[in-house]
Amino acid sequence: MKQKFVLIISLAAGLLAAVLAYIWLNSKKAEFDREYAKLMGRGKASVVASDAALPVGTVIENSDIGIMKIDLAAVTDDHILEKDAMRVIGRKLIYSTGSRTPLLWTYLDGGKQRFRTLSDDIQQGMRAVSIPVSGASGVSGMLRPNDSVDVLGSFVLNSAPGTPLIEAEMVTLTVLQNVTVLAVGDRTVRSQVDSRSASNYGTVTLHVTPREAEVLVFAQQMRGKLFLTLRNSTDVYFEEELPRVDFNKIETELQDLNEVRQTRIRNTKRSSVR
Repeated sequence: MKQKFVLIISLAAGLLAAVLAYIWLNSKKAEFDREYAKLMGRGKASVVASDAALPVGTVIENSDIGIMKIDLAAVTDDHILEKDAMRVIGRKLIYSTGSRTPLLWTYLDGGKQRFRTLSDDIQQGMRAVSIPVSGASGVSGMLRPNDSVDVLGSFVLNSAPGTPLIEAEMVTLTVLQNVTVLAVGDRTVRSQVDSRSASNYGTVTLHVTPREAEVLVFAQQMRGKLFLTLRNSTDVYFEEELPRVDFNKIETELQDLNEVRQTRIRNTKRSSVR
């Protein structure tokens, strides 16, 4: 009887010790979790955020985003880290964002894609075609991806079918108007890290329709050269009647051209004064 009583006491003491140990371990774990949370909370991570409120459908540009710091403990796989900032340029928003709000991969069309190429920037039904440029023909190395340009061509044409080459004449005409630049050399919107232009490039890639691509490819095979003229990014004006220019055209219309130019300049100055 005495031995049985001692056994019961021993079992009870052991059980009590186990319970106390369990409680102690839980308290230590909770303390550790609190300290760990505090430690992680002191750390900051740099993530991509919208500089202003952006509506659904916005195609993100450099000026739309910035970098903000948030608690390291709050970072999830959906946050876009600073090192991935250029991967969101040219992507379309499928959710609107507020000002100074962290961007998430789920806000972007296509989600978190590891690899994107130039083909992802080409709209449905459009094409990318590259043309050779250098020096003045490429706006003296000051073009950037997303710029808008007109394409001009200067060609040597025979004055009449069957006439010898010695009787050929030089003509200049506007081939295309208001064309978007997809790439300058091998530099695209997503690959440029600042606002400086890529000054050394020998080709410019343009965003065109299939028919326009045919025209540009054909124009490159003719005796002559293609030139680009840079437009204001907000200028969508289309010149309906642009005649081909030769020596006779310049000689007969030079005075009219200058008069139109001066009138436009005076009107612009008057509107700016108002």
